[in-house]
Amino acid sequence: MTKLQILNPTLLQDKIDAGAYVLDIRDANSYNDSHITGSQRIDNSNIAAFLSEADKDKAVVVCCYKGFSSMQAAEVFINQGFGDVYSLEGGFNSFCTTHPQMCA
Repeated sequence: MTKLQILNPTLLQDKIDAGAYVLDIRDANSYNDSHITGSQRIDNSNIAAFLSEADKDKAVVVCCYKGFSSMQAAEVFINQGFGDVYSLEGGFNSFCTTHPQMCA
């Protein structure tokens, strides 16, 4: 059984370069204001489509504001058969403080 992993923010670029999905679960206004370059916003309205189309062999990195909600959301992907699932440690707020060049 796959276990949730916590991803150190310094390793996110490596995951992106390797083709990982970076999924942002924050609200639409927050995402539109700023988000991690290359991420996609996901919520209840589009998760079913993502799950049906996504390559389950690719890594999934879930981010929220501070890293707590993403841990719960990441469990959904584990339960759907994704084998390499991460919650971004410290969430979006922490990441963009230390990596502003990767936040649009």
